[in-house]
Amino acid sequence: MNDYEALFILKPDISEEDTKGLCKTITEVIVKNSGTVKKEENWGRRPLAYPVKKSKEGYYYKVDFNAPAESVAKLDAAYKLNQSILRTLITRR
Repeated sequence: MNDYEALFILKPDISEEDTKGLCKTITEVIVKNSGTVKKEENWGRRPLAYPVKKSKEGYYYKVDFNAPAESVAKLDAAYKLNQSILRTLITRR
């Protein structure tokens, strides 16, 4: 099991309740792929450095987790299917 850090940028036009639900599904996908969530941080709404899919702002959400190396590709593929996630960055710590 390796330590990973994931940063998500979520669409700014979704409601606060939908944002909380999306953050919950992000952590559920990690647990479903035999990972364990260590820490979650909601950084709130922030401006983007450049427009991404016509959005100038986004909700930032950071997760620290442990997972096997082979499950990271599955996580990345699952997050790319979600239309409410603008960008995903998963790095090994």
